[in-house]
Parts: sequence; structure tokens; C-alpha cells
Amino acid sequence: MPRTRTFYSLNHLASKLRDELKSKDYILLYAYNGIGKTRLSTAFKEIGKGLNADDETEVRDTLYYNAFTEDLFTWDNDLENDKYRFLKLNQRSRFFDGLHAMEMETRIRPLLERYADFEFSINMTDWEVYFDRHVNQTNRIENRGEMETFLEQYIKISRGEENIFIWCFFLAIIQLVLDDDGNGPYSWVNYIYIDDPISSLDEHYAISVAHHLSKILNSESRVKTVISTHHALFFNVLYNELDNANQYFLSRDKSFEEYKLSKTGDTPFFQHTAILTELYEACQTGKLFTYHFNMLRTILEKTANFHGYRNFSECIKLEDQDDTRLLHTRMINILNHGNYSLFEPKEMQEENKQHFRRILDKFIKKYPFNPNLYNNQNE
Repeated sequence: MPRTRTFYSLNHLASKLRDELKSKDYILLYAYNGIGKTRLSTAFKEIGKGLNADDETEVRDTLYYNAFTEDLFTWDNDLENDKYRFLKLNQRSRFFDGLHAMEMETRIRPLLERYADFEFSINMTDWEVYFDRHVNQTNRIENRGEMETFLEQYIKISRGEENIFIWCFFLAIIQLVLDDDGNGPYSWVNYIYIDDPISSLDEHYAISVAHHLSKILNSESRVKTVISTHHALFFNVLYNELDNANQYFLSRDKSFEEYKLSKTGDTPFFQHTAILTELYEACQTGKLFTYHFNMLRTILEKTANFHGYRNFSECIKLEDQDDTRLLHTRMINILNHGNYSLFEPKEMQEENKQHFRRILDKFIKKYPFNPNLYNNQNE
């Protein structure tokens, strides 16, 4: 396979991933937000579906975790009494196939204890999850001032805590899938597709979640796995810990609706090198959009932090008789706001393209990254 391949639809790309998993256990994809990671996971899942004469799903082969998975859990906040709050499970989803038979509470609890301090219970009859927490509080009755523990029941956990609970629920199901001998509730699963779990979790979970996930997945199993993410640290931990994995950088040309899949190489992949490669290619082709200023600022900020500077402007090269640093700093600041986003790409004006090329060219000369990043993209 060449270093970079172009796909003209997500279905085409999803089919390629399935073909590759015939010889690989894992595929890792790094992509920015807005590229189409969630839609790719859906396309991958749809290929494995089989419909009956009534257009109902009769066969499936993919267990997935993405934004749709989180929607299977919805809150009932007891608006009338403001007391009995619980998380409602969507019992129509096959995601919960093992809920009754497989002692899910026992399986989820040791996973959740790694990340959270609240308790939970699952009402199997009504498909509801209740949460409570033990709280230490000073008892000032009779001026004793003693510390006592109280149980808060039916609590509304935070959004971050909710996300980690759903993630641990999913991990428990993965363990069931990997342990399945072909006769269990998840015997239909041949593929696991995990899309961006870190986007829903707090930043400090990146390393622990990646390490824990790789530990669970690194086992002899008939099931193959795809993991996509925009989080560089999460990607790198998985890169280093998952055996027999192919690693790619996924990008998208919004002008032609093309998707490019690039190998990240034989060394750990870092977000800034992928961004640099894409920015360099955009300069060479002239396909420069306003959101490229967002990406350029990310590069400058990461470099400034690495070198101990307080402001990214310090990484804009200042030559003799060159008074454009202030201009370029202001341009980057201004063009990082307003309607200049990945989701509504707007091509730069020609004058801004010239400024962009000049800033990037100076940066590359001042901070000499491996020149192969720019020269071997399509080999």
C-alpha cells in the first residue's frame, strides 16, 4: 500500500478497513474533529448489517462506541418531585443484550472503581440505573464537631462522571465479547469499533483509559478492533501498547469530498507532525482555507510551550529589518475566531494565502523538522 491512499466515499474507506482486518487485529486512526470519524464508524457498522424482507436488521457484526452509544443512556430528573433521579437504558438496543444474564453490575463495578467514587445499582425490571455517594461531613450537633459519613441517594452525577460510567459499561461488554465462546449474548460480534472515547472524558483520563483499553484488547480473540481519535496522547499510548496494529492519519479534502489515509510510519505518531504535513501540502496545492489558520496556531502554541515561551508569537520568525511579526500574530488571532471553522470551510483570500505561506515557510526554516514529512507524502 502506498504511503497515502485516497478514498472517494466513507463506504469505500470502511470497506478497505474491513479488508485490512483480515490480516490485522487492530487499526488506529488519528483525525481532527469534523473529518468524519463518527460517520465512518457508522458506515463500517452498516456494511455488516443484513436486512430481512421487512427491511428489519436480521444480521449484524459490529459492536460500536461513539456518540450514538451515549444516547442510549438518558436522564429522568424527576421534575415533579426533584428526588428520584436515574439514568434510563434504551432496552431496544442490542448493546444491552447481556444485561440480565451476565451480572453486569459485578462486571462494571471493578472497572468504575478505577475512575470514580460513586456507587450505582441497575434495576433490571425497569431498565434504570440509580447512583449514590458516601459523603463525609462534620456533625456540629451538640458541638461535637465529629466527622460522619452520610449516604446521598438518587444523585445526579456530573456529565464527566456519566461519561466514565458509560465507558466502563462498554468495557464490561468488551470483556464479555472477548470471553464469548460462541454461545453467549454477544456471539454476533466480529468487530469492535471505538470512536473518540476521550472526547467525552476529562483530559486526565487519556493515559489511564488508553492503557486500560489496550490491556483488555491485547488477548487472543476472533474479534478485530478499530479505534479512531483526535486525541494525540491517547493515540500514542495505544500505538505503543497494542500489538499487530496498523496506524493511520485520516484527513479530508472538503473541496472534492476525498478522504486520505496516510501511514504514520514506524515511530510513534505525534499530532503536530501530521498537522505540519497537511499544512505544507495545502500550501503546495493552493487549497488553503481559513480553518488552516486554526491548525497553524495549534502548531505555534505547541512549539512555544515546548521551548518555554509564553506566547506563540515568539515562534514567528523575526529576521533583520522584518517588522511583520505583529501583523502575522494579529492575523492568526483574528482568523481563529468568527465563522472560520472546519465545519464551514471558506477559502482564503489571495493576500491571506501569501501571508500564510510566509509564516509557515519561516516556521519550517526556524524549526527544522524531518524534511521527509514534506517530501514523501505520496510514496
